[in-house]
Amino acid sequence: MAAMTTERLHGLDAVRGGALLLGIFFHAGFSFFPGDTFWLIMDTQRSAALSGLAFVLHIFRMTLFFILAGYFGRMQAERLGTVSFAKDRLKRIGAPILIFWPVMIASLIALAIWGFLVSHGGVVPESTPPPPPLSVETFPLTHLWFLYMLLIFYGGMLISRKVIVLLDRRGFISGATDTCLRQIAKTPFLPLLLALPLAWALNDLTVWYPFFGIPTPDKGFVPNLASLIGYGSAFLIGWVLHRQSGLLQKVSCYWPLYLFTALILTSFCLSTIGTNLTYGQFLTGSTKTLYALGYTVATWTWAFGLIGLSLKLMSGHSAARRYIADASYWLYLIHLPIVIILQIWVSQWALPAELKYLLILGVSLPLMLLSYHVLVRFTFIGALLNGRKKQRQITPSVISSPVTETL
Repeated sequence: MAAMTTERLHGLDAVRGGALLLGIFFHAGFSFFPGDTFWLIMDTQRSAALSGLAFVLHIFRMTLFFILAGYFGRMQAERLGTVSFAKDRLKRIGAPILIFWPVMIASLIALAIWGFLVSHGGVVPESTPPPPPLSVETFPLTHLWFLYMLLIFYGGMLISRKVIVLLDRRGFISGATDTCLRQIAKTPFLPLLLALPLAWALNDLTVWYPFFGIPTPDKGFVPNLASLIGYGSAFLIGWVLHRQSGLLQKVSCYWPLYLFTALILTSFCLSTIGTNLTYGQFLTGSTKTLYALGYTVATWTWAFGLIGLSLKLMSGHSAARRYIADASYWLYLIHLPIVIILQIWVSQWALPAELKYLLILGVSLPLMLLSYHVLVRFTFIGALLNGRKKQRQITPSVISSPVTETL
């Protein structure tokens, strides 16, 4: 059954933009994590509060993003058709990888050298170990890995649709899927069902850092199994939910229960591993199994709970939210070098970690928003990322907000 409505869901716009922006808040805290050194620069001041905040944000932000990527992906596929949709995704997802990846790599190498010098008082070591040779397994995708995963999911879904159409000419498979999902949507158990495969995959990992949950597939062209299951199932459920009008709203109507459950399970996970990032910390036995199950259920309950809350509170049009949603893609693409520059800059200051964290965000976010409005929104870059926009003439009625419309 095709989705019956094409009206814009403004609450989902807000969630989609917010999921990307939370990545900036997440990465901005890395230099302040107590425990082992794992980032390009580690601050002289550490904060368990910032570590805990990052832990909470990371539980759900990418799963939430991939749910909406699947949902809006099917919406676009139905509107454009298969061929035009594939071209559009290559333009808006594939091209930014090719354009931004060399810039990111060059920037991160330079910042790694600067960060090392700052951390060691300007002393250059006599010798450093060579970097690992580039291969299919070690190729660094940086924070652009999510674009690579999107291309995999879009391609896989388009191929699967064609195969299902050939094998299911009478619609038995799609009909059964729709019926099953409608029945599950009447209950609050969908997050638990979706969590089970991912919990199994995480529990099965020999080397697993529980603080970071789903292992980030940022190295190599073959994503790890846990990320394929976790993010692939999020993309798939978003795609399938769009097939039936109003089904996403039904699934997320349990949002108060979901958010309550997410808070309880997140507290359990934090109490199990603490806020110190220690690479030698591995869970075993029943503790690992319970943690994996609690973490994955929290992932899905956070995601559906926040979607439901946003649909309830932000269903109306907001020029500001729409603007932030449009800007979020650009901000996420460029944020990492900017954030690291500021982390290195403040790393030796004798100020509380929380204050430095707020300073990093207070400088980086306005700067990136300004770059979006001046360099991107009405330029060929914006046309590449979000579709071309035209600027309305400024009149007394719109002078207070940067409202634009998509051509």
